[in-house]
Amino acid sequence: MDWLFDLFTTTDSVAHIVLLYSLVIAVGVLLGKIKIGGISLGVTFVLFAGIVAGHFGFTAPLNIISFIQEFGLVLFVFMIGLQVGPGFFESFGSAGLRLNALAITIIILNVIVMFVCYFVFFDTSDHNNLPMMVGTLYGAVTNTPGLGAANEALNSVFTNVKPPQIASGYACAYPLGVVGIIGATILIRYICKVKLKNEENELELKENLNANVKPRQLHLQVSNTYLEGKTLKQIHSFLNRDFVCSRILHDGHVSIPNRDTIFHLDDQLLVVCTEADTEAIIAFIGPEINVEWEKQDMPLVSKRILITNPSINGKSLVDLHLSRVHGVNVTRVTRHGMDLFASASLPLQVGDRIMVVGPEDSVNRVASMMGNSIRRLETPNIATIFIGIITGILFGSLPIAIPGMPVPLKLGIAGGPLIIAILIGRYGYKIHLVTYTTTSANMMLREIGLVLFLASVGIKAGADFWATVAEGDGLLYVLTGFLITVLPILIIGPLALLRFKLNYFTVMGMIAGSYTDPPALAYANASCSKEAPAVGYSTVYPLSMFLRIFAAQTIILVCCGI
Repeated sequence: MDWLFDLFTTTDSVAHIVLLYSLVIAVGVLLGKIKIGGISLGVTFVLFAGIVAGHFGFTAPLNIISFIQEFGLVLFVFMIGLQVGPGFFESFGSAGLRLNALAITIIILNVIVMFVCYFVFFDTSDHNNLPMMVGTLYGAVTNTPGLGAANEALNSVFTNVKPPQIASGYACAYPLGVVGIIGATILIRYICKVKLKNEENELELKENLNANVKPRQLHLQVSNTYLEGKTLKQIHSFLNRDFVCSRILHDGHVSIPNRDTIFHLDDQLLVVCTEADTEAIIAFIGPEINVEWEKQDMPLVSKRILITNPSINGKSLVDLHLSRVHGVNVTRVTRHGMDLFASASLPLQVGDRIMVVGPEDSVNRVASMMGNSIRRLETPNIATIFIGIITGILFGSLPIAIPGMPVPLKLGIAGGPLIIAILIGRYGYKIHLVTYTTTSANMMLREIGLVLFLASVGIKAGADFWATVAEGDGLLYVLTGFLITVLPILIIGPLALLRFKLNYFTVMGMIAGSYTDPPALAYANASCSKEAPAVGYSTVYPLSMFLRIFAAQTIILVCCGI
């Protein structure tokens, strides 16, 4: 049995290291699924499994642990950036500006409460206390990438001494952080006397009025005498509304119009437009009617086509000339499960599904041009991921000298890849990078990076964790972490509900997104039958994640120099 003993004790062997990480991750993930009061810690329990392993001396060489930790962090934040990139800049639109402003205020208040607790409860002459409070802050707001960014920045500041194991503060604050976010959102519901049924009814009403991008199909009869003899291009120009005319019935024959098709009185049209433009288009063209299409000049079909051809990535419908060249029309685009109106200027992306109407042979030619191959989508674009990581590492390593800072500011291996991933996710098509990754592939790579990072942090912190909790300031970290979690929510929540009149479920999603906390989002979604919590979460999540990571490095570099 010596071989088994050696396997667990020879810390520098590859088999031992693989066994260590496999056990820590497997145990942590399984225990993280256990729910108490309907709430679980999820994959973050890997951190606690690592702490236990490190405490009992089940560890690996420090340089190996550090490499796995940093590589896991890079993979994790890069895949997050790719996920949020397409919607990052759109979140600053008029609809999301207020929510993002509230989320930014929550983040600022988290930092303010942390500093107040630091000056009130801790010895400010001890250089270790502020970094430990940063770890507590990121446990309180349940933000693991921020912990990674802070850890990396500490290695730049504490060059001559061992940096504090801030994962201990993170671990102390995290459990109550998860509970505190959910508990505080429930508490503001009672403080503001919110009636859930009324909030649902309000969402129903707004949902009916939200018509900016939702497509609407109309059967119209041309009754405006001005349109007699006018082409579709002229009508588009005069009306100045974006719409697609997919079929026209003239003299008993159905055909697909193009820009040069001439309209006549009593022609019957099949038009697709946004709901917001419906009234104007009906008023200009003519009334809605019930249509029974008669003899068609050629058999017409409607088909959903999946874009998998990388050469189509980033091209708009007007660039493709589908109507003029192929005799087909695109009436709508489905992206990430949402139907969008097929505006001529809308850039198409790999992974989009387009509804194409036209003669069957023409539709099939367009399908071939677009790719329409699910198998191609199932293959992740590995080259794009690692090109992005290379660029992110180079970008994050650029030193930025700022007066008063002990070392130059660097975005590091957390901030650099995150920013590059966001930019590639949004604009990668312009440099012919296919950034589409299936949701399952993105989640797999992201979770692998996260568990490698958490296991490494836990194993490294395990040796000192018990002393920190039992003999040090562990209980104080728990208390201050709870204050950091709860107080900003109790300030911003009522403000959003009473001052800005936001919907309670939207506020729940906004709070969960500003804390980047999936358990809080899951609770919000379970409380509401609408998509408001998910919309609030996704609106503020990209900017919140970026600011959490950036704030971690800034606090460490500016305030923790020794």
